Amino acid sequence: MKKLFKFVILFSFGLIFFSCKKQEEPVKIIIKVPSLSMDTIVDPSIESSFGFLEKAAKDFEENYKDENVILEVIEYAPEEETKAIPETFGTEFAPDIVYAGFFNLNTYIHSGRVVPLDDIISYNIKSDIDQSWWNNATLNGKTYMMPFLGLETILSYNKKMFRQAGLEKYISENGEVQNWSIEEWEEILAALRKSLPETSSPLLMYAANEQGDTHIMVLIRMFGCNFFDEKGNVHTSCPEGLKALKWIRDSYNKGYFPINAENLVSNDAYMLFFQEELAICFNNAALDNTMKGEIDIGYVNFPSVNGKGLNSTFINGFQVYDNEDEKRLKVAKDFVKYIYETNWIEYSAGAIPASNHVAHTYADQMQTIKKYIDVADCSISITGNHPNWRGVRAVFYKSIQDLLYGEMSIEEVAAQIDKTCNTAISEGYKTSKLHE
Repeated sequence: MKKLFKFVILFSFGLIFFSCKKQEEPVKIIIKVPSLSMDTIVDPSIESSFGFLEKAAKDFEENYKDENVILEVIEYAPEEETKAIPETFGTEFAPDIVYAGFFNLNTYIHSGRVVPLDDIISYNIKSDIDQSWWNNATLNGKTYMMPFLGLETILSYNKKMFRQAGLEKYISENGEVQNWSIEEWEEILAALRKSLPETSSPLLMYAANEQGDTHIMVLIRMFGCNFFDEKGNVHTSCPEGLKALKWIRDSYNKGYFPINAENLVSNDAYMLFFQEELAICFNNAALDNTMKGEIDIGYVNFPSVNGKGLNSTFINGFQVYDNEDEKRLKVAKDFVKYIYETNWIEYSAGAIPASNHVAHTYADQMQTIKKYIDVADCSISITGNHPNWRGVRAVFYKSIQDLLYGEMSIEEVAAQIDKTCNTAISEGYKTSKLHE
């Protein structure tokens, strides 16, 4: 009887302990992601980065053993990033994880809230990703961002509009990324302007907000300007930079760009292209499937004086933030590690995967990606890995508006770009604080 009583007591205690554990307040993690299109070979139902993260978060919740967890994925509009991330620091809405492009995430490293992730990077993870990717993710020998996939921004052209302009000789049916000389670009743009109605335009241009830097900073390099000098300062006042800025203004005056381009954003340009009111627009791997079947398109690099073309490369990946809660921080790190140590890493197959394993496994199914890989040697990273790149973007587009308005000289616009951008970079270094 005593043994039975002892057993009942122990059994009851176990039930109470188990019940208490189950009723513990769950650890809540906030994951934030901008609105980003996403295509992946392994799951055709995924159309956005938000959809990918929601699915991965649910899987993690069901399989995580250390804590009872809730992962909330929040999507924000790219232009609302300030409200979504830095303005929430220190509040209950602060992110624990952000998945986005590194050209903005680089700024947050210097806030002191982004934690190094070297403690979750196993040998297998490290060796599966080439060093060139890690170089974009490290500072002072510490890894602050986890590369997931890469996107190259090139240009797409509408083949039907080219044919209507008598430009058949420039159309390729092989699906590769083409290159045209500066002289050929001028011939193409002039022919398109002549054939198109006034309400349509040959080439993209938008400068209503900071999004325009992703193509305008490439155009400024078209005549050989490096954008940065040997000390890393923005320097567009060189002869090559002035020539490029003049080309942009002249192109606007010739009607090559949409009317009121200074008041347009990237989505406006994309919709004009989709509605066949713009002949040449931006493109990347994430947008390829959106276009497929809707418009017969060809691909081309941005113009360059050497005729080899230019494009910009961007890395998307993860960053973890310290919100002064050890449990939240541990769970956030564990989720990021989970992505890289499970089949979720294979969802990067659809853009250019950071993972060599994924690239090799799905090589035969990623033929549409091959054209981007083939022109990787034409790619540039626009940021120079400077702090406060968001600050640079916030002032750069205002100078481009002045360029398009035409009330300042080319030299004045270049001087303004150099001064305001370098001031933003300098402020970034002055206020930089790395996580301790």
